[in-house]
Amino acid sequence: MPHEIAGQPATGWLDPAPFLRGVAWLDADGQPVRADPDDVMRLPWDTGERAALPIGMRIEFTARGAHAVEIRYRARVPERDAALHDLAHTFALWQGDHCLAETTVAPHEEGRIRLQLPHSPGPFTIHPPETQAPRIIGVRAVGGTIAPARRTARWLVHGDSITEGWWSTRPAHAWPAVAGRALGLDTVNLGYAGGGRGELPIAEQLARLPADVLTLAFGTNCWSPVPFSAALMHETTLAFVRLLRRGHRETPLLLVSPLLHPEAERTPNALGATLAELRTAMEDAALELVSEGDGHLHLLPGRDLLTPDHLADGLHPTDEGHAVLGAAVARALAPHVPKPPREDSRGLRTVQRAGESP
Repeated sequence: MPHEIAGQPATGWLDPAPFLRGVAWLDADGQPVRADPDDVMRLPWDTGERAALPIGMRIEFTARGAHAVEIRYRARVPERDAALHDLAHTFALWQGDHCLAETTVAPHEEGRIRLQLPHSPGPFTIHPPETQAPRIIGVRAVGGTIAPARRTARWLVHGDSITEGWWSTRPAHAWPAVAGRALGLDTVNLGYAGGGRGELPIAEQLARLPADVLTLAFGTNCWSPVPFSAALMHETTLAFVRLLRRGHRETPLLLVSPLLHPEAERTPNALGATLAELRTAMEDAALELVSEGDGHLHLLPGRDLLTPDHLADGLHPTDEGHAVLGAAVARALAPHVPKPPREDSRGLRTVQRAGESP
């Protein structure tokens, strides 16, 4: 391992790289990042900043005779008065749809955590915390051995803060994680809080990434804070998908139009467009691309996927909202993924919506 403990070479630790999932790019230091480090200067500053956080990155492994697993990590230590100082720094162990254990620790410049394993070979998933940009520098088994879980089909998911998982209480509860578990996919979360405005350099970066399945879920931030007209939304959607298709001509692509945002539905933005009009423009653009011959593009209208009761702040979903959204996306993608979804997955369960009869 290329690190030391108290000045001495680390022993017994395995290179974490084969265990990591949800990784898009690596920077010059080998740290997973969510934008092309050789192309980050073309991105808006807020997108580049969010791309440095390891959103959606996971550790996946099987176990043989091990009763625990240890993770060594490095993380930024926030100043006492920093805005994110009090956020929980939690490592969560999952098997399938079930959270088996959580360990919450303070961020350390270099720390170590241990998670107890059940009497099972797995596969297991560890969701590290996402704040303070923790870097995994070693994994090891206690009382047995561990091995990287098998690779699965790769799903690139691009969007805004909702895709990034805002207002979900844990990384594993964000809708891309919910849908990815249901479909058995290696979910690569490329959602950027404040972004998802149809940035064309992002489309070109996605075109260069290997992918078996693709999903685009952006547009809300095109109402505000960066206002689009309906015509601009239509043309941006066409341009984004056409650039993306330069690298993924026949890859299944699901376009999710903007979700319900009650404040914006009928309120014109600075260019006179309501969110309802922007949504229609995006959906019309998707249908135009299909009519031009893109038989691998599929549309999931976002307006009615959630109700106001699913929104924590009038915009971002609660955990239940993320579960409902993840289930809807999983159902829409299921016919187009390389293998059928797990029938026992809660990610495909029917979730009763507010106001519906049991």
